[in-house]
Amino acid sequence: MKWNKFRLKTTTEAEDVISSMLADLGVEGVQIEDKVPLTAADKEQMFVDIMPETKADDGIAYLSFYLDVEEDASGLLAQIKEELADMSACLDVGACTIEESQTEDVDWVNNWKQYFHQFCVDDVLIIPSWEDVDSQDEGKMVIHIDPGTAFGTGMHETTQLCIRQLRKYVTEKTRLLDVGCGSGILGMLALKFGAAYAVGTDLDPCAITATHENMERNGISTDQYEVMIGNVIDDVEIQEKVRGAAVGGDGARQTGVRGDLDVGQAGVRDDSETAGGYDIVVANILAEVLVELTPVIVKQLKPGGIYITSGIIDDKEQTVVECVKKAGLDVLEVTYQGEWVSVTAEKP
Repeated sequence: MKWNKFRLKTTTEAEDVISSMLADLGVEGVQIEDKVPLTAADKEQMFVDIMPETKADDGIAYLSFYLDVEEDASGLLAQIKEELADMSACLDVGACTIEESQTEDVDWVNNWKQYFHQFCVDDVLIIPSWEDVDSQDEGKMVIHIDPGTAFGTGMHETTQLCIRQLRKYVTEKTRLLDVGCGSGILGMLALKFGAAYAVGTDLDPCAITATHENMERNGISTDQYEVMIGNVIDDVEIQEKVRGAAVGGDGARQTGVRGDLDVGQAGVRDDSETAGGYDIVVANILAEVLVELTPVIVKQLKPGGIYITSGIIDDKEQTVVECVKKAGLDVLEVTYQGEWVSVTAEKP
């Protein structure tokens, strides 16, 4: 489907007011382009450790909106120009020129799939839901992942660092917490490696949906993996909920899940086996967030528990190592892949 695109040049001062005006006139969505610096909250939502380089804010903003090519836009454009003229009496609305062009409809939700194909991390085959396992890979451990709009296919170096560390430290008694679970890949792989139970948290509702969908693809039940939305750093309610999940839930009565995800039954463990928190906490997040997270998350670890961090660009390694030590943890090892770093520590 083709659309008429209208790109209005204005000022950053006026972009919010004009966006509201366009909505009042029936425009359903507006794309905003400006050079306003990112806020701390914006950066946290970008899931990258190197921020994109931007030019200095020049006060100019572009607002783009789209109309069906079959729709007569002349009446709407006349209304917009009239409203802009009225606004200009009390607000700097800038040039207010409107460029018109045509664009094709794009399925942004699914278009990325052409770039995501099955691949291996050591002997683990990570495969999207729309592909089949090749005959030469039939003996590998298989995890089906369709991240959708959530973060985490397993292709990024930071995720692979976490996968390898989980493989080292997960046991059949492991109860694991994944902070920033994204697509749920790390929690599900921990279960594949033999963990008894996993809990995942994320700030993004899309991550919860994606994780539940991926659990279904891999035959993992909510008795084995619990996911919840919330900020573990400063939300006391979610902190308590996460702490409660470390010792509660039907997952305490399940054994680990290995390559084929067959679930065996085991006796209920004594409270002493799960008391005190999680055996492993993994956090594949930005270094700046890890600095805030670590002093809080250490309370979720049981004595002898393992803390696996990643998402760390190499020049932030010392920052994370220092914050881990400051939180009272002993650094066990630092591993590398490309320009990315994983710091693994233990609670005494």
